[in-house]
Amino acid sequence: MAMLEVRDLEVSYGVIQAIKGISFAVNEGEVIALIGANGAGKTTILHTITGLLSPKAGSVFFDGVEISKIKSHKIVAMGMAHVPEGRRVFAQLSVYQNLMLGAFTRKDKSEIEENLRNIYRRFPRLEERKGQIAGTLSGGEQQMLALGRALMSSPRIILMDEPSMGLSPIFVSEIFAIIEEISSAGTTVLLVEQNAKKALSIADRAYVLETGNIALEGKAIDLLDNDDIKKAYLGE
Repeated sequence: MAMLEVRDLEVSYGVIQAIKGISFAVNEGEVIALIGANGAGKTTILHTITGLLSPKAGSVFFDGVEISKIKSHKIVAMGMAHVPEGRRVFAQLSVYQNLMLGAFTRKDKSEIEENLRNIYRRFPRLEERKGQIAGTLSGGEQQMLALGRALMSSPRIILMDEPSMGLSPIFVSEIFAIIEEISSAGTTVLLVEQNAKKALSIADRAYVLETGNIALEGKAIDLLDNDDIKKAYLGE
């Protein structure tokens, strides 16, 4: 049984159908990439999975439990975290306060403190800046904070929306190295990313979205060598 399964999902914004009956699965331990042009529906899919949008039709299952009608905070408590597009840190709060908000569904204080220590080991910059107001961080540091905040919920699966957007090449490489580290530590990853080459280089499998449909799917290494993908997304 897949950890996360999307079945025949349809999502509309008024009369506009953004997602047109797609199905896909994410198995435990995988890194799955969703790639596609702007407007293909990638962010809409993540928002629907995490309960921020309601589907017009279809279902989403997490560990065999349908979550299509479950509220977002309860989905977080079930073991799913979402790193949204644009980071969405709490700009007026400190780095430490942002991280602790990531653990809002948890009651295990000693484990939360251990989790925080692990976050600081993984992101030394966040420990250096723990008292700093989050809105004053650089874009790359805010992305690290958004990842750290999500990891504070101790998720089994983490959904990431455009983690490299707007970052310098050095920070992009750093963020992707962190994603690989998160995966190696046992967390399943569903990655939405416009940098298709980077996404496919670390993913196990990938789905290519075009205007609300899955146009192509397969092993990431095979899609890297696909001529259509090279022309459309890799600039080759």
